[in-house]
Amino acid sequence: MAAGGDTPPKPTCGPLAERLNYLFAHMHPPGAPYTNAHVAAEISKGTEEYGGVTLTEQYLSMLRNGKRANPSPDVLRAVAKFFGVPVGYLLGDLSASQTQRVEEEVRFLVAMRDQRVRAIALRAVGLPPDVQDCLTTIIGQFRREMNLPSDPPQSP
Repeated sequence: MAAGGDTPPKPTCGPLAERLNYLFAHMHPPGAPYTNAHVAAEISKGTEEYGGVTLTEQYLSMLRNGKRANPSPDVLRAVAKFFGVPVGYLLGDLSASQTQRVEEEVRFLVAMRDQRVRAIALRAVGLPPDVQDCLTTIIGQFRREMNLPSDPPQSP
């Protein structure tokens, strides 16, 4: 259930709404996802950082629900900047492989929220590639023993 009166994403909304909902679901600090009100307020108060865009909670909700699908380039730039993604991701201007890369980076950032995962990743830095490959194999064995897929799910 969405927090702060935000409506849950519709399964049949357009590409912009789907991408916005993906970012809201995954790109947030540990704890609860951002609300429409929080994102709108942050963008609206950060006049210099977000190009002077004023965004309302209601308009953001309409974008997320597919009721509005053609925001101004300034709004798209501000929202993309807030979430740290290229504006082309929201516009749908990226190729399929570029879109996949953005979403892989989002999944990586989500995984890095877990302190234990971060500690494992950081301890592997600087180890020779063959040792890193061995660690990957060991982790894969643990995942199999625990009846988990070889790799984490592509979409959390």
